Amino acid sequence: MPSFLAHDGTELAFHVKGTGVPLVCVPGGPGRASRYLGDLGGLPRRLILLDGRGSGDSAVPADAETYRWDRQAADVEALREHLGLERMDLLAHSAGANVAVRYSGLHPGRLESLCLVAPSPVAVGFVPTEDDWRAGLELREDEPWYESALAEFRSGDGLEGHRFLYGPWTERARAHTAGAEDECAEAAGDGFYAPSPVTPKEVRAGLAALDAPVLLLTGDLDAHPCRLYARPFASLFPDATPVTMPGAGHFPWVDDPDAFVRIVADFLDRRG
Repeated sequence: MPSFLAHDGTELAFHVKGTGVPLVCVPGGPGRASRYLGDLGGLPRRLILLDGRGSGDSAVPADAETYRWDRQAADVEALREHLGLERMDLLAHSAGANVAVRYSGLHPGRLESLCLVAPSPVAVGFVPTEDDWRAGLELREDEPWYESALAEFRSGDGLEGHRFLYGPWTERARAHTAGAEDECAEAAGDGFYAPSPVTPKEVRAGLAALDAPVLLLTGDLDAHPCRLYARPFASLFPDATPVTMPGAGHFPWVDDPDAFVRIVADFLDRRG
């Protein structure tokens, strides 16, 4: 298992899958081990899957404040340096988007492209409300399983509540969500959204200097409010394209691997 030292001396692990042009990947959760990303539906790239500090195979940091999303941008830069990449393609999922956009603003010249999948918009000042979540859950209110799944979603018990984060509830989706509990590090998750001195205004100002193309990919069945903020989120970049994947939820590479690969590979192939 390859690893490197972050700037504060914490040993961080990453996993490599596939061959070809590198694509550095920042997982979400927050605090979820990168293995839930799998091979991103078979995306034809050399995937560099970063385990965030305190999660997966990465070490627990001495300073719990470094779990914060803005502080973890430095880990992405340390990984780029370790890999010897002058510029890189960067993909982030869900909560990991907060790390990625902070990194993008601090190091705009280091990115060839940025792909944000079901991105959390908290760092740029769009904070989802209870009404946003309710609207997402109600996307599935005509489904026969809606009431039972809603009860489990609210209680946090059982797998049925996770149906709201997927498109079709296939065996692949069930297996994917079944691993979530073992993949999530509590301390890393708790520390991720700790109060930060970095303001949305500061993050947005950094994004305005990014000349790399950006893809914001969301699923139209995702209960997570990220889909509601995709277009205003995209408007913060000089060159961004929001794309909605039909029939997909919060993990579109699980719901429809072929469509996901087609969209993301096409973006990466045309980015120059």
